[in-house]
Parts: sequence; structure tokens; C-alpha cells
Amino acid sequence: MRILLAEDEALTRHLVTRLLEGWGYQVEVASDGLEALDLLHAPAAARLAILDWMMPGRDGIEVCRQVRASGNADYTYVILLTAKREKEDVVTGLDAGADDYITKPFDEAELRSRVRSGERILALKGALAEKVDQLEEALDHVQRLQGLLPICMHCKKIRDDQHTWHRMETYIEEHSDAMFSHALCDECLSKYYGPAGKEDPDHEASEPEPGEGST
Repeated sequence: MRILLAEDEALTRHLVTRLLEGWGYQVEVASDGLEALDLLHAPAAARLAILDWMMPGRDGIEVCRQVRASGNADYTYVILLTAKREKEDVVTGLDAGADDYITKPFDEAELRSRVRSGERILALKGALAEKVDQLEEALDHVQRLQGLLPICMHCKKIRDDQHTWHRMETYIEEHSDAMFSHALCDECLSKYYGPAGKEDPDHEASEPEPGEGST
């Protein structure tokens, strides 16, 4: 996983980079807010960013606000790194769109824990987005099933996208949650079974074996 580290202080930048790389992450570095914004707006940008609050060009708060305002499809998890410790500062950072907050001097174990937490959240967001895509694809399929379907005017078979013809009930069962139970309407009951059939109005015909689709 790639992480963007935006920190203008060289010593802190070097220390955090060394720690992150030691934990197995790939690190992109920026020394000011403008450079951080350019990297975050680039194609395939890092999805987790550690931003120093006080930076030249744009501070971490402004970078965070602009990232949230951009409306990127891929969510960026933002951790603010700062010496500010007051409750009001924490509120300001979170209101700007930051996901987490670490104060300097930071504890290595805490930094690692918060980065791992961000990684898990991004993984969950990715899994959720994949499920949404699958649901949209399924909905699109259902909508097409409810739309225009080529059906034979004589035998009533339905043609699929591969131009294969299927029995109507077979096609619908395969493309929806509907199941068919064969019975006889009053007209067919009288036509095919005569008076004997009328004696049993709830008579159900035996269900035939499912037929195979034919080209």
C-alpha cells in the first residue's frame, strides 16, 4: 500500500518515512501543501495520507478541505500530524475532513496502529464499493429482463443475448427468483379433461421435465 507523507520538517519526514517503509508501506513524500495536493489529485494517487498541520503553501487543514471538496471517486484516508493538542484543534481538524489525528512527539506504536486502522477502513470501503457494483450490475440485469425480450410468437420461447432460445419458464427461473409450478386453467381443464376434470377444480398437471434451450 502507498502512503503520502506531507511534512516540511526534514528530520520528521525522514523518521516517519523510515518507519512506514519498515512496516512494509511504499511512501511518497511532499515537503509542502501544494506538492501534497498535486500528488493527491494525480491519477492513481495514494489513498492514505499523513499531513502535517503546519506547512508552507497550504497547511494540512486546507489540503484536507480541498481533497474532500474534489469529490474523488476513491476515498482518501487522512491522518493529521501536529503539535497542536487542544480539544478545539482536534475538532477543527476533524471538521475539515480528517479521519484521524496524531500529536507530536508521536509514539511509534500509536502511529503504526492508526495507519493500520486506516488501511482496514479503506479495505472495507473497497469491499463495500465492489458489492455496490455487483448490486448495480444485478439491477441492470433485472431491468433488462423486465424490458424488451424476444419471444417466439408460436412456441413462446425466449431468446437470450447469445441468440439461444429457451423455454419461457426456464429462462425466467434462471434470470430471476421466480419459480414455476404447473397447473391447469379452467379453460384447459375443461378442454383436455372434460367433465372428469371439472370434478377436481384444484387438479394440477404433473410437472414436465425442464427442457434444454435450443439454438
